[in-house]
Amino acid sequence: MGSTGSSMTRIQIGSANSKALVVGFGLVAAGGLISLCGMAISGTAAITAIRRWLIAQEEPPSVMMKRKLNQAKAATTAGASAWQDGMSRTR
Repeated sequence: MGSTGSSMTRIQIGSANSKALVVGFGLVAAGGLISLCGMAISGTAAITAIRRWLIAQEEPPSVMMKRKLNQAKAATTAGASAWQDGMSRTR
C-alpha cells in the first residue's frame, strides 16, 4: 500500500513542462528588464522636468517658503488678536 500510494502522488516534470518553465522564466526576466528601463527613462524625464521648473522660478523655493511662513505667522497673530479683542468687547 505504501509503494503504490507514493508513486501516485509523485509529480514528474516532463521535458515539455521544463521547457515551459524555462520559457516562462525568460519572459518574466525580459519583462522585468523592460520595466526597469521604462522606470529609468521616466525617472530621468521627471527629474529633468522638476529641475527646469525650479530654474524657471523667479525666486528660490527657500525664499518663497520663508515668505509664506512669515505670512502665515502674521495671519495667525492677526486672527488671535481679533479673536481676543472680540471676546473682550462682549464681556
